[in-house]
Amino acid sequence: MTAIVNVFLKEGVLDPQGKAAHHALESLGFGDVEDVRIGKQIVIKLNTDDKVKAEAEVKEMCETLLANTVIEDYTIEIA
Repeated sequence: MTAIVNVFLKEGVLDPQGKAAHHALESLGFGDVEDVRIGKQIVIKLNTDDKVKAEAEVKEMCETLLANTVIEDYTIEIA
């Protein structure tokens, strides 16, 4: 089983990397870009067939290590 975790800054938290990418895209002529936020994706291979257990375990991983929950949100997809 594979877990895909997307971690991204919460709304209201400044994202200087996103701002730089936004500015660069505008400079390259992509004028329709309204905003850019940069995040990270973590792919975890799990040795279980229990989807509920896998999701609970990955959530615990996010809460303790993978995401800084003070300034970041995350989503989990189990495939």
